[in-house]
Amino acid sequence: MDIVLDALEESGLEPEYLELEITEGIAMYHVDQVIHKLQTLRSLGVQISMDDFGTGYSSLNYLKRFPINKLKIAQEFVRDITIDPDDAAIVQAIMAMAHSLKLNVIAEGVETPEQLAFLLNVRCEEIQGYIYSKPVPAQEFVHLLERMPA
Repeated sequence: MDIVLDALEESGLEPEYLELEITEGIAMYHVDQVIHKLQTLRSLGVQISMDDFGTGYSSLNYLKRFPINKLKIAQEFVRDITIDPDDAAIVQAIMAMAHSLKLNVIAEGVETPEQLAFLLNVRCEEIQGYIYSKPVPAQEFVHLLERMPA
C-alpha cells in the first residue's frame, strides 16, 4: 500500500487515473486483509480491476465483498467467442452479472474484428489485445501516443 501511495506522490498522478489489477488468486489469499487494503485504495480514488475473472478461485460471495470497479475477462474465454457457443455464453453471463453489479468489463486478448464486434454487441466497455497493438516497450508506447489524433 505504501508503494502505491509513494508512487502517486512522486509522480503527481491523480489517484483516479491509476488502475490496479489484482488476480483472483491474490484476492483469495487473506481475503479480509485484501478487502481492507482495496477499500483504502478505492477511498483514495484508485480504480481496481479483478483480472482473469472466472478462471480460478472465483466465488460470487466474495465478488460482492471486494471493492472493485471492473472485471477482466480472460483471453481463454474471448479467444473462441465467435465459434464456441459455450465461450460466448460465459462471456455474456459475465457481462450481465458485471453490469448488474454496476461493474465495467475489460476483455483481454481481442485479436479479430469478429471478436471485437461480439464484445461491442454485449456492451463490453474496454478492450485489450493485438487488434489494437502488440505489447510495446514504454518508449515506443510514448511514440504511439504522440501519433494518435487529438
